[in-house]
Amino acid sequence: MEDQNISKPKVDSHIKSKVSLENLPDLLTVREVSDLLRVSPLTIKRWGKRGKLPAIRINSRGDRRYKKEAVLWLLGIQAK
Repeated sequence: MEDQNISKPKVDSHIKSKVSLENLPDLLTVREVSDLLRVSPLTIKRWGKRGKLPAIRINSRGDRRYKKEAVLWLLGIQAK
């Protein structure tokens, strides 16, 4: 006998791992910084333009990367 009222929990196939302070790389992407600071990626880019969080441009496309120390400073954490 099948119970049609019971549904299986949906698993989101594109769940990304959360960024943790313990294993941050030296250079962070816009998405990693936005996840860590809980703001939108557009906010991170705006902060870069205003000098609040300076970006490093890499490769021919000009992708942005942010220094771990600068992000930790924004969080009020001293880098070890």
